[in-house]
Order: sequence, then C-alpha cells, then structure tokens
Amino acid sequence: MSHDSARPVRPLSPAEVEAIARAAHAGQTDKAGRPYAEHLRAVAEGVRARGGDDEQIAAAWLHDAVEDEALTERWLDEAPLSRRTKDIVRALTKRAGEPPEAYAARILATPGAALVKEADLAHNADPARLAVLDEATRTRLAEKYTRMRALLGQE
Repeated sequence: MSHDSARPVRPLSPAEVEAIARAAHAGQTDKAGRPYAEHLRAVAEGVRARGGDDEQIAAAWLHDAVEDEALTERWLDEAPLSRRTKDIVRALTKRAGEPPEAYAARILATPGAALVKEADLAHNADPARLAVLDEATRTRLAEKYTRMRALLGQE
C-alpha cells in the first residue's frame, strides 16, 4: 500500500503536543535557571490569550524544539501535526548565521507565525525574567528583543 492511500493519521491533541514538548525539553533550563517547560507554557498561554488557535498553540509548545535540538527536523516532518503548525515551527527555528532581518521576514511570510513569536518575545522580555540576569546579559537581551519586535512591526 502506498503512503498516499494510507488511512489519515489522527493529529496530535494539544495535550499530546504539550507532553511531547515537555519530555523533549526535560532537564533543560532557561537563562535564569528555571525549567525550560515554564517558558513553553508561558508562550502557549500567551498565544491563547492573543486569540491563537490550536495549531498556533501546538507550534508555541514546539517553537524551540528543533532549534534547541530537543527534537529533530525529521521528527517534525513525520509528526502527525497540521502543515500550518509545522510551517510555524520551521519559521520560528533560527538558522545558524542567519541575519535577524531574514528570520523576521520568514516569520512574517508564514501565516500564524508572527502571533507565536509575539508571545515568545513577550515572555522573553518579561522584566521579572530579565531581573534575575546580570546587567550585561539583561541589556543585550532587551536590545535583541526590541530589535526583533521592530523588525516584526510589533513595537
């Protein structure tokens, strides 16, 4: 039987995507030393609060998975996720040596990706998260997030 005639695979539920993301990032921490899953949860909640749909919420849970090598590109290709969710995750995956302008352009060209990135930037730039970092890191990250918001027209 060819792949094309195979029975459609049921897409992962939001709870399944969350569980996969949490497992993939298990043991990882953010710059402040907090469990990385807290960031993923905050981004997913931010997407929901901004009116995002289930595909965008799934992408929020997975937005750093390929970039951080928590999951592979092949896993993403083969995962039972919508094409839109996969496209958003790919758009949000930074590439080595990629200029911020190219990264922002790819996000803006991908339907649904800008809202997920807005929620990501909002959590990354949260003053409470930045407050625990040293001043040099805090300043560098604040400037980086401000520049990306400007490139995305989210000022």
